[in-house]
Amino acid sequence: MSAKKIALVAHDACKDEMVAWAGKHLSRLRHMSVVATGTTGGRIAEAYPEISVTRLKSGPLGGDQQIGAMIAEEALDGLVFFVDPMSPMPHDVDVKALTRLAIVYDLPMACSPSTADAVLDYLASDAER
Repeated sequence: MSAKKIALVAHDACKDEMVAWAGKHLSRLRHMSVVATGTTGGRIAEAYPEISVTRLKSGPLGGDQQIGAMIAEEALDGLVFFVDPMSPMPHDVDVKALTRLAIVYDLPMACSPSTADAVLDYLASDAER
């Protein structure tokens, strides 16, 4: 069975939270195929070199659209997108587009650490079946 493929995206105010979340789940993520938008992926790869991260473009420079294309191509098993709900979102359109695509393609998506834990648990249990 091939490794599960998960996309990780975090707004600027949530990047530290995403890095901490990845560290908490290092044992699972090191066995997955991880793709991430540019800065988020760079931060994760620097903190945890044992996670193989494919870095896409930065979100505002097209990384969000690259992940959207992967969703439409059904090339992902899950999406974790930490969104800062307290800051104005210059990328609001991108957030809505990824959310819409995740719903259309019935892709497990998380926007907070607790829901990300649940998505990761689901992907792990699905891999065991």
